[in-house]
Amino acid sequence: MKQNIHPKTNLINVTCACGNAFQTISTAAEMKVEVCSECHPFFTGTQRFVDTTGRVERFKAKLETQKKVAEAAAATKKAAKPAKAQAESKPE
Repeated sequence: MKQNIHPKTNLINVTCACGNAFQTISTAAEMKVEVCSECHPFFTGTQRFVDTTGRVERFKAKLETQKKVAEAAAATKKAAKPAKAQAESKPE
């Protein structure tokens, strides 16, 4: 390993937004974090499920309207084909 090329590590204080502080080793002078093991919902057991205002239902509704539009287009296309064929077969 090459000498004198690695950054120096220091014992630093990590401060969380909730007020919790702990020490670790890092090359940074100090560290501030938004979430730590004291306040993160996974570790505290207070997980909250945020409702995404029915995104799945909106997506399903959008798919249904697309299917209806596609079916209507297919029906008009089928109806137009026989009428066109009849018009072409009649000699005038």
